[in-house]
Amino acid sequence: MKFYQMSAAARRAALVESGALTAADAAVLAAAPGLTPAVADSLIENQLGQFTLPLGLARDLRVNGRVYQVPMVTEEPSVIAAASNGARLAALSGGVHVETRPHRVTGEVVFDGVADRTAAAALITARMADLQAVAAAAHPSIVRRGGGLETVTVSTPGRFLKLSLQVDPQAAMGANIVNTIAEAVAAAVGQWLGQPALVAILTNASPQVTTATVTLTAATLATRDVDGETIAARIGALSDLAECDVDRAVTHNKGIMNGIDAAVLASGNDTRAVEAGAQAYAAHTGIYRPLAVWRQTTQGDLTGTLRLPLQVGVVGGAISALPLAQVTKRLGGYTDVATLQAVLAALGLVQNLAALRALAGPGIQAGHMALQARSLAIAAGARDTEIAAVAARLQAVPKDLAHAQAIVAELRKDDAQ
Repeated sequence: MKFYQMSAAARRAALVESGALTAADAAVLAAAPGLTPAVADSLIENQLGQFTLPLGLARDLRVNGRVYQVPMVTEEPSVIAAASNGARLAALSGGVHVETRPHRVTGEVVFDGVADRTAAAALITARMADLQAVAAAAHPSIVRRGGGLETVTVSTPGRFLKLSLQVDPQAAMGANIVNTIAEAVAAAVGQWLGQPALVAILTNASPQVTTATVTLTAATLATRDVDGETIAARIGALSDLAECDVDRAVTHNKGIMNGIDAAVLASGNDTRAVEAGAQAYAAHTGIYRPLAVWRQTTQGDLTGTLRLPLQVGVVGGAISALPLAQVTKRLGGYTDVATLQAVLAALGLVQNLAALRALAGPGIQAGHMALQARSLAIAAGARDTEIAAVAARLQAVPKDLAHAQAIVAELRKDDAQ
């Protein structure tokens, strides 16, 4: 039986048997505990209850020669199926190669209305050693772990005076670390300049870009009705379209982020920060462009490359506060930031591959609506074992709410007789 055909209990047992999941973590997943009222109330303001989403797994994503099981949280039926299919296709050609850069986060301290910005910039540049001392005193624990403020760059965008602080947050995403350091630096420089800073905070933009690449043999791309070289050519054409048509580029990138956002959410990281950084990078040339591009080689094969910043961590914040985030961290094998970044980038690339192959072949709706049948069944009021039965019957009729409701009524009528 295939993994997606198993019950949730059988899937957990299979993962335990393979060594991907510990028995203790399987028990946590089986219990599916909500947060305690105290934890839930501490994480957000005005907490009313808890909003549950399914936690699933994209299977066997091969990255830099190692196979990963990728936990994902999403409400969309086709996302994990597409990710697993894309991972399967990539594995047939050796998997995805990913290059990461050292994990750094940038803070910005900005002053407005400085009378002589040139002189102010010279003063700040001359006192860099003082700024290093201020930063170290503001967050000594990160310095003890080998991180902290590395460089300060002074610039004058528009009418402002800006200090860009590059900080090594070690294994954390780094928002709180950078904000603490930025505010301390702002206070010190404000005293030197005789005026307060306008703002002192991290930026979710990042120059540290993760690059994922895959080269696929054309034959592996073939569908039931279309040969692999034709699919490769069509994917290349769709990529070319995304590079010159913003409408296509936005949807192209949304498909990439379907996978990345789901895995980021499962890891306990900040999906909004990752999404903002990715979208900013897509437009960093001044024109909104696709995050992944695909080119057909002279041999007819297909090469895809994805580039984007990924500001994530493996400790701190919700990552440490959420029990299930600890389980997904172990299940995903996220031992350090670089590993998580590599898996996320590879996932985004294969997610895009699966979507483009569907568009280039049978179209997106056939597979999407087949998976959507279960959601329609639930919306029609199906419960428990009725859901699978309604979904199965929907495959033979137009997939809409009216047909789903009629099938539910028919099932219950049969059961009542």
